Amino acid sequence: MENIFTNGVLWFLAGLLLLLGELVMPGLVLIFFGLGAWVTALACLFFDIGINVQLAIFLASSIISLALLRKAIREKYMNFRQGPSGDLEDDYIGQTVTALQDFGANTPGKVSFRGSNWEAVSSSPVTKGQTLVITGFKSIRLTVEPLKTEVS
Repeated sequence: MENIFTNGVLWFLAGLLLLLGELVMPGLVLIFFGLGAWVTALACLFFDIGINVQLAIFLASSIISLALLRKAIREKYMNFRQGPSGDLEDDYIGQTVTALQDFGANTPGKVSFRGSNWEAVSSSPVTKGQTLVITGFKSIRLTVEPLKTEVS
């Protein structure tokens, strides 16, 4: 029986795992190493190359794609504040959310906003069920503060 795990298949699977890792740990870095692995898989498909050349192709393609594309992709897909109208910012800032768990100051926790769970951080401790107001956001993390109520 022929071995199906050729170098090209292994590089393809490594790339797939790296791309899936980007979904688990978003930071917009693993995706470029996944693309580098896929470029290496293509090279292995068309050429009979040794491991040193494979590693060189992987590193070069990963670093080049990271250097050339990361800023453009980040600005287009992850920097919501720089929209032309500012409407998205208006949809978030000033809205109220509910804490789904206790979390400390400057420690990420979970909040509920418009029926979805969001990661949030606050400069003061938060208790489960507390109503908070959104003061900012970056990518998928909300910045919240306790809602100040007037005492009469």
